Amino acid sequence: MHMTSSSPSEPRIQLAHGGGGSLSQQLIRELIVPAFGPADGVLHDAALLPCPGGRLAFTTDSYVVRPLIFPGGDIGRLAVIGSINDLAMAGAEPLALSLGLILEEGLPIASLERVLASIRREASACGVAVVTGDTKVVERGKGDGIFINTAAIGQVSHELTIGPAAVRPGDAVLVSGDLGRHGVAILAAREELGFRTPLESDLAPLLEPVRALLGAGLELHCLRDLTRGGLASALQEIAGAAGVRLELEEAAIPIAPAVQAACNLLGLDPLTMANEGRLTLLLPQEQAGAALAVLRRFDAAAAQIGIARELTADTAAGRELRAEAGPGRSLFGLSRPPVSLRNGLGVSRPLDPGRGEHLPRIC
Repeated sequence: MHMTSSSPSEPRIQLAHGGGGSLSQQLIRELIVPAFGPADGVLHDAALLPCPGGRLAFTTDSYVVRPLIFPGGDIGRLAVIGSINDLAMAGAEPLALSLGLILEEGLPIASLERVLASIRREASACGVAVVTGDTKVVERGKGDGIFINTAAIGQVSHELTIGPAAVRPGDAVLVSGDLGRHGVAILAAREELGFRTPLESDLAPLLEPVRALLGAGLELHCLRDLTRGGLASALQEIAGAAGVRLELEEAAIPIAPAVQAACNLLGLDPLTMANEGRLTLLLPQEQAGAALAVLRRFDAAAAQIGIARELTADTAAGRELRAEAGPGRSLFGLSRPPVSLRNGLGVSRPLDPGRGEHLPRIC
């Protein structure tokens, strides 16, 4: 493949690779199509997919992590797992994946080959094919090497409607493992911070735990993977949309000592740190034990961390929030979502999301 290079042995992406001409065709033909297909070798503007009976789930996300390769994964593996996990949160089985690549001029071809190989391996492991995609190239200095967008379609074969609308007072709040590893691993991989830790990202697909939960016949009310913003953002979104209070026990939330130590050193809250292989689950309290038994088959650190309570109008907070939302309106997006964290002394405080973006290029 003919490409510019800072040395004869290291070909690199050129702007012309995104121009739609012969170099674009060569990039697609020699690197991308061999990695993903199509099986018949015919390229078209859209992939035709069978649509069996039942509901379909559809999700899309973009990935801008820096560095591209980090302890426990890389941007390619992250892109596949991120979209597959989004499908899993609806209890959907993946059917197809799209891949959009935005490449920066000067990116080493070897780096692209590694990312494509990682995408291929992870997609195969998740049982999903990359069926369509697009590639663009931006000028040098306008990107971080590679940006990726993926979209995924999945089939929902169960009868549950999994989401905040199904959450009820009395539901148990569970997490599937210890929190904050991905955020700390990305921080440590950034050489300019001079920070080191043996921790790896928790990056992992969540299909199997969700399949096992559904297979156990549990009444899953809400699933949410804990990505940017971590536990704090996810639970605030759920509480606001569901119109409930979430009361958490700080001591019950699993955080690895190395994660806690790193966050203490850097002045960060592990509950706002990104995760890429963890979920939170809300379901009836009487099923919490069975759900934990399932989750602990995959991660021994899974735990119940709290409970959903009714947001009653006879409490000051309830009156204020209901008045702010208005009759029949969701509480999502309010400035004071009803999530609290109780420490070992029995003192409660609001669990606030992180403000600003202290970890750019993280997922």
